[in-house]
Amino acid sequence: MEGLVIREAVPGDLEALIAIFAADDLGGHGDTTDPEAYGDYRAAFDAIAASANDTLYVAEIDGMVVGTFQTSYTRTLTGRGGATLTVEAVQTHPDWRSRGIGAKMIKAAIEEARVEDCRLVQLMSNRSRTDAHRFYERLGFSQSHLGFKMKLKGA
Repeated sequence: MEGLVIREAVPGDLEALIAIFAADDLGGHGDTTDPEAYGDYRAAFDAIAASANDTLYVAEIDGMVVGTFQTSYTRTLTGRGGATLTVEAVQTHPDWRSRGIGAKMIKAAIEEARVEDCRLVQLMSNRSRTDAHRFYERLGFSQSHLGFKMKLKGA
């Protein structure tokens, strides 16, 4: 995709990111463009930006945010102390899907993991996102584990 730039998100991207998440019908995260929720998003953005292990990215074309993803590093004793890069919140604006943006974002995350000498790149996908599952498999991911979650708050 020509003109696509993947860069670290800045505070000025927040409204576009919120709109992308709010447009997600399958995620069930309760994201909203309601102005009353902006403080929650801003606090989360600031915490991610302050973290040494987390980075929020945007995919941008001609100054317009068309996608996003977040990476998080974890180091465990398993795997001989190797680092893992987890890719979270992969979203492409609904008007820009099926143009290769998601693949470029995932490839950028994989390259970041290689640069940081990670032993593993992992991600989770909502069970209902069957198109996304095929997409991740085409990029070389495989379903190897069964995930569990416990909601502690609504939305």
